[in-house]
Amino acid sequence: MKALYYERFGGPVEVAELPDPTVPAGGAIVRVEASGLCRSDWDAWVGHDETVPLPHVPGHEFAGVVEAVGPGVTRWRAGDRVTAPFVNGCGECEWCRAGAAQVCPQQTQPGFTHWGSHAELVAVRAADTNLVRIPDGLEADAAAALGCRFATAFRAVTARARIQPGEWLAVYGAGGVGLSAVMIGVALGARVVAVDRSPAALELAIRLGAEQIVQATGDAPQRIHDVTGGGAHATIDAVGSAETASAGIRSLRRRGRHVQVGLLAAAVPDLPLDRVIGWELDVLGSHGMAAADYPGMLDLVAGGRLRPQDLVGRSVGFAEAARLLQTADTAPPTGIAVLHPAP
Repeated sequence: MKALYYERFGGPVEVAELPDPTVPAGGAIVRVEASGLCRSDWDAWVGHDETVPLPHVPGHEFAGVVEAVGPGVTRWRAGDRVTAPFVNGCGECEWCRAGAAQVCPQQTQPGFTHWGSHAELVAVRAADTNLVRIPDGLEADAAAALGCRFATAFRAVTARARIQPGEWLAVYGAGGVGLSAVMIGVALGARVVAVDRSPAALELAIRLGAEQIVQATGDAPQRIHDVTGGGAHATIDAVGSAETASAGIRSLRRRGRHVQVGLLAAAVPDLPLDRVIGWELDVLGSHGMAAADYPGMLDLVAGGRLRPQDLVGRSVGFAEAARLLQTADTAPPTGIAVLHPAP
């Protein structure tokens, strides 16, 4: 198969011909139609997670067609059009049995624990637990965006922030996760404030329905308190930095909910825990979304209330994808770029 490939952290990302993956027992091989280019791929490439095996093929959000299934798979067969969450549960532990595969202790993640989807073929473990059927009419580019950024944002907004119509939701970061959270919050009737350094990203947030935008400067929390009349009911840090984690908490009104989505790498945030206590704030983590929770999101997509396709900025081939992966830390977040493995 053809794939993006690197042999060392921070080293050249090349387009290589590699052996096809073998079908895991209980798993499946998916022929990739589209694979989203995500900032997390860059984090893996630079070595923020040294458990990523080398040499490596990145990519963790994809849509495609089942090529083959392994022994024990009962729900899927070759030819099915599928996607999958970026966190794949084992299917057997107590958390997977309870529908919470996103916190499975034995989880696998294509593009992190094993070779990923920036390739013509990708292996998915525990297929009956992790594969999700793509609804008719949903294009591959939009379906690929669901697996990481959109699904992560959906669960963060609905299950963790528990946003209600009319509440203020402040989203730090207008990249893939943040813009997805903006779209989802607006669709659910929230009043959304988007925070980012990039004017282009903020402009896109407005087009997606954000009621207010705030430049990501040191006074952003105070400006959010001003425009919301006392602070947001819920905040989401979709960036993952010590500054945005603290700012998200400081942007809340009393008894508000902060949801940490962005990974903090080695940063140790100095959080305003005195305010967390005095204002009875909730500080919550959110880690993707299990396949078991996809139906509610897909119903909104099928009904047209959510349009992940509007977040897709451009489609690229292997060579351009290799360049974009290596510059993801500096590229302006103005939509999702998607790799098309087929020419």
